This record gives sequence, structure tokens and C-alpha cells, in this order.
Amino acid sequence: MKINLLIVDDEPHTREGLELALEDEFEVFTATSAKEAVNALDEEEFQVILTDLRMPGDSGMSVIDHAIRHSSNPLCIMMTAYGEVEVAVEAMKRGAFDFLPKPINLEQLELLIKRGLKERKLDNKNSHQRIEKKYKFDGIMGKSMALENVLEKVRLVGPSKATVLLSGETGTGKELFAQAIHQNSERSKGPFVPVHCAALPANLLESEIFGHEKGAFTGASERRIGRFESANGGTLFLDEIGEIDASTQVKLLRFLETKTIERLGSSSPLALDVRLVCATNRNLLKMSQNGEFRDDLYYRLNVVTIELPPLRDRGDDLVLMMNHFIKVYSDENDFETPRLSDDVLSILQNYNWPGNVRELRNFCENLVVLKRGKTVSPNDLDPRFTLLIAEGEIANRDENSLLSVEGNEKRLLRDALLKSKGNRTKAAQLMGISRRTLHRKLDRWPELDTK
Repeated sequence: MKINLLIVDDEPHTREGLELALEDEFEVFTATSAKEAVNALDEEEFQVILTDLRMPGDSGMSVIDHAIRHSSNPLCIMMTAYGEVEVAVEAMKRGAFDFLPKPINLEQLELLIKRGLKERKLDNKNSHQRIEKKYKFDGIMGKSMALENVLEKVRLVGPSKATVLLSGETGTGKELFAQAIHQNSERSKGPFVPVHCAALPANLLESEIFGHEKGAFTGASERRIGRFESANGGTLFLDEIGEIDASTQVKLLRFLETKTIERLGSSSPLALDVRLVCATNRNLLKMSQNGEFRDDLYYRLNVVTIELPPLRDRGDDLVLMMNHFIKVYSDENDFETPRLSDDVLSILQNYNWPGNVRELRNFCENLVVLKRGKTVSPNDLDPRFTLLIAEGEIANRDENSLLSVEGNEKRLLRDALLKSKGNRTKAAQLMGISRRTLHRKLDRWPELDTK
């Protein structure tokens, strides 16, 4: 049985030429405009869509926006004129598989379609396997009590319809836990749509989340489907929720109260079936008390809160994950696996890991690339790991005299400030943390500030 393929182009020669070239292998349908394509999508299931970008009326972007929300999840390829690469990249961000410049190279097109269908088939297979493995948590590893407590809460909250707030330090894997909640819910076959709020400017975030109508603001040349609509029937994950501005907070509160949204520039509410999972590394309660975050929104989000433990509180999980990541990156690069000396292992186990799992992954990849098959000694480590060695602290302490987690962190911070002569930017680099995080630590321990 042939695969259904839809060609969307207002130019007859391009449309007919592609149809003639592809009709032996595909069941080819054609549309002369975005409106025709949307109607066709509502009447027929397509596995592949080839759409031109520039057409009278709505552009090919609207075809892609409609297609990615369709249950058949078609493979979308954008056809563009020379010089439209930036627009084509935007199409890929929205969900297109790839793009091809005009005039179309038919051999390249056929190879691209085959590759896309092969990857889509593999993705669907892996997704199905994840769904069927109930209570399995891809990417989350460990056996510590702190982790088990979190996973138990995920198991309990997953099947419910409750809004979930994930809190914890940066790098603790909030998106992985949000995906675990989604996979263990009745929405597991629906979309999981993540939005990293801190990565988008305030003037773009509202449009990104809620979408906009054509002409809603200067530069809005066409309708834009927001992340809420893309997540319909599934889960919307809003990371760094504490960074959203007042206007977006109001709209988010309205959705939680009415289950409807309005695109920017529209007064027509859209009813949506979306579960909200949010994450933050900030204290939202304190922010609401200080007037930085709406208290009514905070209480709406805080239905179920799950605190994710930092890596330093997860005991033997550190060694387990380190061995795993080193093996993964060694296999991925076809490099011989480096060996950690006992001294290095001791240093790493006593390091505070302020960047948590994200920092650990980056460290392991760096180690594999630079130390292929070699034994790693303390001298090979980055300065942030060896600040304690300068005074011989690790070598001279026995297990019973190890610093507390807080004491260890304060000592690292003090040493970093001394070595950098009070330069906060350099101190943050030595510790492997952001300058913002360093400021928060100094607010907590003002006695360490050398300025």
C-alpha cells in the first residue's frame, strides 16, 4: 500500500513536475494553497507533506503548524527560494523535518524523504516502547533513597490530572521528571511540549506560548500556533516558570481557571485539553510574598510540588551515573574508556557538584574526549575540583572528619574568592557555576564576601 504524500505549491509547473516524479512510489495529492492543504489534512491522513513557503494567502508555515498537530504526525519538508534559509530554519523549529531550496533536486528529495520516514519509524517504535514500559523512567538512574522518594511521587501523580510543580536546583533533570510524569499518565500517547521560559525574551514568550493572529503586532505577518495548542491532548512543560512576566502570568492563570486561551490579537477563546507541569529553581512562595510573582497563580500551580534532590544528596548515585556517562560517551565516540584513579574518585565524591547532573554529564564527556584510555590523576582535573587539594584537605581527612555538605560548599566558595582575589566572575568560573548562582550563595553566606 502506497504512502500518502501531499504537495502544496501555487506554481503549476513545480506541482505537476513533483507529482510526475513521485507518483510511482507514493499516492500523490496536490493543493494549490495553504487553505486547500489544511482542508485536505482534515479529510485525509498523509505521511509526507512537501510545501512551498511563499504562496498567495497563508504561507507554508500555516500548513506545518496545522500538520504537526494532526494525529497522523506527517513528515513535513519545506521548499524555499534562494535566500530564505532563516525562514526555513524557523520552519524546522516549528516541526518541519528539513527544507530544500528551489529548483528541487529530485534525487536529493527522494533521499530526504526516505531518511525522514526511516527516522520517523524508529522514533515511533521507541516512543511505543517507552509508553508500554509503565513505571520505567528513561534517562533517570540511581538507587538512592532520595531518588526513590521522588519516583514514588511521580508514580502517584502521573495518572492524575493535577498540575505539578517541580522545584530544585539547576541541572537536577526537571525535564526528565516532567517527561516521566507525562509517560505515566493517560496522556502518554499525546504530545509532550517543553518551553524553556528563561531562554525567550519577555516580548516573545507570550506569543510563543499562546500564539498570535496575523497583524497582532508589528512583524506578525501570519497566524502563529502557540505551544499550548501544540500540546492539546498532552502535556505542556514550562521550565523556569519564575521568569515569566506579569502579562503572561495573567494569561496562564486564566487557562488554569477556565481551560481556555486566546491568541494574541484574538478575542475568541480556545478550549484546550492540556496538562500543565511547571519547574523552577527559584522560591516562588518568597517571590509571591515580595510581589514578584502572582500569589493566586502560585497557589494554582502548587497543587502537587515535587522537590528534586541535588546530586550531592544522592549518595552512591554519583558513581553509578559517572560510570554510565563515561561508557556512553566512550562508545559514542569509539574511544577507549578512561580509568579514574582512587584519588580522583575520592575528589569527585567530595566535590559539591553545584551544576548537578548536567555538570556531571559535561565533565564525563570532557574526560572521555581528552583522556582516551588513560588513567586520570588529580593533576588532570579542572581547578574547580582541586581547590581543596591546595591545602591538602582531602588527602589528610579520614571518613569521620569529612566536611558537611554546607561546610564543603562554603569552603569551596571561600577558596575560589581568595584565588580570584575577590573577582566574582573568575570565582564563579573556578567553581563551575554561573555568576548569578554565586551571588545567591553570597547572599546566603555574606561573611564570605571579600568586597
